[in-house]
Amino acid sequence: MSGRVQRWVMPVVVFCLAIPSVRAEDEPEGKQQDKQFEKEVTLKIKMDYLLYLPEGYSRDDKPRPLVLFLHGMGDSIARLKRGGLPRQVEQKKDYPFIMVTPQCPGRSWDPSALNTLLDDIVAKYRVDKDRIYVTGLSMGGFGTWSLAAAYPDRFAAIVPICGGGNPVSAPKLKNLPIWAFHGGKDTTVPPRQTESMVKALKDAGSENVKFTLYPEAGHDAWTETYKNPEVWDWLLKQKRGGDKKSEK
Repeated sequence: MSGRVQRWVMPVVVFCLAIPSVRAEDEPEGKQQDKQFEKEVTLKIKMDYLLYLPEGYSRDDKPRPLVLFLHGMGDSIARLKRGGLPRQVEQKKDYPFIMVTPQCPGRSWDPSALNTLLDDIVAKYRVDKDRIYVTGLSMGGFGTWSLAAAYPDRFAAIVPICGGGNPVSAPKLKNLPIWAFHGGKDTTVPPRQTESMVKALKDAGSENVKFTLYPEAGHDAWTETYKNPEVWDWLLKQKRGGDKKSEK
């Protein structure tokens, strides 16, 4: 089934406790006071996205793996449909997973918004909740690291490409299967961004992290990665809550 653009709008209600107001003239002066502000607010999250359902999805009721793909800075759904990973998946036809490709509505990926989008997709489609994967490149690589760090128990594995994360988050990610990629001659996002994450993960005790450095590649570390069938074979073997050491 070919990919199609959908627009997703979700009101998100944040519940807070109302605190009785105090008149300013009743406040003591000349000293610090402990205060707290809480209020109920509603946020609207709107995101265009491409949806790909695999061939045969409508012929059975079997849950399917889901791949969330996060694009890089300045990219667009229109271009990705013509020549990016969504086009590759659509042309090859035998990828067995649902793929969701959101359009970033700002200048960086928001983990909370992406997680809410995933909630909506899981509610609408037959998704294997133990086989949800995230991959992304450049800005999307950063988004992959940050989304996994924010919700480490949601995903079965991640494939961040030429991005970077916060090494402080490594203990939360140490049990998550990760295969990271970077170009050795990348001047846009230096490879040390990935190297520092891999080191932090290993220092935290991870046995599930793999790292591939393409010595002669620049920023484009994704073309070779996404065309490598070994990457997809590895990814689709991973299941949430699997063995401590991921399948190689």
